[in-house]
Amino acid sequence: MVRLPFISSTRAVPETVQVPRHIAIIMDGNGRWARKRLMPRVAGHAKGVDSVRDVVRTCLDHKVDYLTLFAFSSENWRRPKDEVSFLMQLFIKSLKGEIERIHRNNIRLRVVGDLSRFDKPLVDMVHESEALTANNTAMNLTICANYGGRWDIMQAVEKMLAAKPDAREGFSEDELAAHLALNFGPEPDLFIRTGGEKRISNFMLWQLAYSELYFTDKLWPEFGEAELKEAIKSYQGRERRYGRTSEQVLAADPDSSAPGHA
Repeated sequence: MVRLPFISSTRAVPETVQVPRHIAIIMDGNGRWARKRLMPRVAGHAKGVDSVRDVVRTCLDHKVDYLTLFAFSSENWRRPKDEVSFLMQLFIKSLKGEIERIHRNNIRLRVVGDLSRFDKPLVDMVHESEALTANNTAMNLTICANYGGRWDIMQAVEKMLAAKPDAREGFSEDELAAHLALNFGPEPDLFIRTGGEKRISNFMLWQLAYSELYFTDKLWPEFGEAELKEAIKSYQGRERRYGRTSEQVLAADPDSSAPGHA
């Protein structure tokens, strides 16, 4: 059986940490931010890059190990062609403009998703950026692009079956999880969605099983250090039971009832 370096929340009780080890964010509301200011939608996407920079820096300061950002879903191809084209160009521009900063801050960058639909210059830049930062250790920054939770599970199933084509017995959670696109990190402790919507929109369907969910009306270009700290504070006030009772949680860790211990 394949063993993962991190505990599955449905198979065991992971360690509870005060600062989320892994934060995953759906960055929603760029277009609405722009429309409120009588600007084209694409202006909101451009402004949203500033929020990415703020959030990465704040996570680095708080020693968050993993930050995963949902940049472009497999359903976003349905958007107007000019907006999709702008997003692709913005992706290239952002990589060019930020990769040295990312590398200088000892951050490892990964881009996860089905990259086959992207143009070669973008794919080449992704591979070069990943190679440049491969040995960095301060934080893991993952950008999900042309990613979908169902795609992730399906591609993992295909890889699992290919790895054991003659298997006569059932497969385990660990065997499938080992082939997920984000198998290199723990499940998110905290999931954040900006923009007021309260759904996970096909993002990390497997991995969010026991994540704490935080929804805010703040549009992504309005989300920065103060807003992220507020989300972390909300997380710290929650009791993470993983199917247990409150009494069991307290018996396992008497300090868990203290303020700020989630």
